Amino acid sequence: MTPAVARTALDDALGNDAAAGSALTVPKAPGHLECVPYARTTSGIQIYGDAHTWWGQAKGRYATGRMPKVGAVMAIRPYNNSRLGHVATVSKVLDSRTILLSHANWSVPGKVERNVTALDVSPDNDWSQVRIWYAPIHGLGTTHWPVSGFIYNAKPGTMRGLGETRLAQAAQPAGKLAAKPAARKGRHSDPIGAIIAGTY
Repeated sequence: MTPAVARTALDDALGNDAAAGSALTVPKAPGHLECVPYARTTSGIQIYGDAHTWWGQAKGRYATGRMPKVGAVMAIRPYNNSRLGHVATVSKVLDSRTILLSHANWSVPGKVERNVTALDVSPDNDWSQVRIWYAPIHGLGTTHWPVSGFIYNAKPGTMRGLGETRLAQAAQPAGKLAAKPAARKGRHSDPIGAIIAGTY
């Protein structure tokens, strides 16, 4: 399997050291680059500190939501051996379950990877869990990484269609959630989502 890598018009316009998904130029990378300064440079979002703090810091400063948009930062929560979390910039939205990310310090320490696949594997197609391209195995990793959501380089309340309803529902305690209608089994359900979730 080869990585799903796609050049965008922005990449072509800015060259190899271009920031995918933004009009900012990424300076020549030093020998070791962490995910936080790379995401800050490519997205223009001025948040500092470990990746796991970005989601909380974004509240009230930046628009946040559950829908991937080019230039947004995906905030991944700490999980397994990742104690600091991870942030990555969305460089392209391919479909409702597939995006391309540009990020640093994921497959190889300090290495920048541009336009690699991230697949939404959440049962409700809400981008709360993803699998991400992992270069050492030349494919999507098997871990279902927990995602807090997407941070957009815009003021809160200035963007529409960010999946705020899903985000609000996900933030409610389990006892407070409204009952969801039972998922229909059949031709018009989400078979790809069921296969990904392992419930098909």
